[in-house]
Amino acid sequence: MSYSFNAEKVTNEVVEWVRDLFERTASPTTNAVIGISGGKDSSVAAAVCVKALGKDRVIGVLMPQGEQADIAYSRLLVDTLGIKSYTINIGETVSTFMNELSKHMEPSEQARVNTPARVRMTTLYAVAACHNGRVVNTCNLSEDWLGYSTKFGDAAGDFSPLSDLTVTEVLQVGDFLGFPRELVHKVPIDGLCGKTDEENLGFTYAMLDKYIRGEDDLSSVPEIKEKIDRLHRANLHKLQLMPKYEYKVNS
Repeated sequence: MSYSFNAEKVTNEVVEWVRDLFERTASPTTNAVIGISGGKDSSVAAAVCVKALGKDRVIGVLMPQGEQADIAYSRLLVDTLGIKSYTINIGETVSTFMNELSKHMEPSEQARVNTPARVRMTTLYAVAACHNGRVVNTCNLSEDWLGYSTKFGDAAGDFSPLSDLTVTEVLQVGDFLGFPRELVHKVPIDGLCGKTDEENLGFTYAMLDKYIRGEDDLSSVPEIKEKIDRLHRANLHKLQLMPKYEYKVNS
């Protein structure tokens, strides 16, 4: 299958989509509130919002957990965009909560990994509540496809400009926007064992993105195809609406 991605066209479309969304559903004083990690997704999503709304209506929130070795990237992003920002350290909040939980049960690894992401989202909504804001979801299609997001953590938000774009496409949008290379192409690291996302996965995002877009069926590497399909099936619950009992009124 031949597939072509036009970064200029898509960038213009997503900027217009954000602008139109705010014009239709918000007031002229509504702000976009975004968590700033200094990586590709927060960089590109923040830049899109600035182009759509203006830098005075975008608020960045830096949320280190104690000491953050790469926080300079986050500061570079807010300085590059010229947006208002807050640094709210979630370290003590997470520690206090996990200590309280430990009094009642042994925290699982999943609890330890996901809690900080959910505290960060709580923080973003608190900032949004103080600034008439809408929270920006910064997920992309590739990571969502594999479940590389936390339910009610980074997977939450009020609008999502990038979640239909693969990592490869997000990078192209970032390059088209003229962002510093160290922000757009910052290698994602899990923050736990020091490995990159791709090292943990066992395959590259470029390989995954070609599979998602139908450019490569991965028939030459069936074990990788099986792993991708298995991860996608296991994490579909993160992408779908919460199942609910549907009450049917008697006619």
